[in-house]
Amino acid sequence: MARLGVNVDHIATLRQARGGHEPDPLMAAPLVELAGADGLVIHLREDRRHIQDRDFILLKEIVSTHLNLEMAADEAVAKIALGIKPDLITLVPERRQELTTEGGLDVVEQKDRIASMIRLLHDGGIPVSLFIDPDLQQVRAARKVEADSIELHTGRYANTRGLKDQDTEIEGLSQAAKLASKLDLKVSAGHGLNYHNIQRVTQIQEIKEFNIGHSIISRAVFIGLERAVREMKALLS
Repeated sequence: MARLGVNVDHIATLRQARGGHEPDPLMAAPLVELAGADGLVIHLREDRRHIQDRDFILLKEIVSTHLNLEMAADEAVAKIALGIKPDLITLVPERRQELTTEGGLDVVEQKDRIASMIRLLHDGGIPVSLFIDPDLQQVRAARKVEADSIELHTGRYANTRGLKDQDTEIEGLSQAAKLASKLDLKVSAGHGLNYHNIQRVTQIQEIKEFNIGHSIISRAVFIGLERAVREMKALLS
């Protein structure tokens, strides 16, 4: 069975909408783990629009499975991460205007900058994943900059409407995952995945982990967080 990482950013988004203390993403950690998730994912953005430094510090203390920190290739955020030491750092692109991450890192064009950040994080003892589009050139570039793993951006697949377009995107994801595996890169996937579209992606055997947030938190509004996580975990089997 593939592993499941649950992104709890949207809990923090709801909290920040009122500027108070509730709901606290820290309270999600034991519920998510009890329901069978294999880890938590958070994104410490430069603009701090949802997850705050306090959340990161305390989640590192209480998460007993695996804490994956998403961040831009930013030295200020890297300094914080090096002090707290999550289990994994996933480098993602970041723009102030976007509602959520809109695509993968362009490792080909930003090779030197990303390689430098990976060296910095590796020197601090933290493995690094790169969030990239399912493009073979980007996969090869991820290997060249010495990333430990990649996370394939599944947004295009998630946004398809017709079966033909879906087939095309699945083939692209499959080819990227196969190449990454041959290059000794661990493979995960995420973005836009939900209870309806996840199953086709689980057929790609090289993808060993799925990182899912919005659909789980949305479902949890109606049925509770623990049950929502259990239902998603069941679909991964």
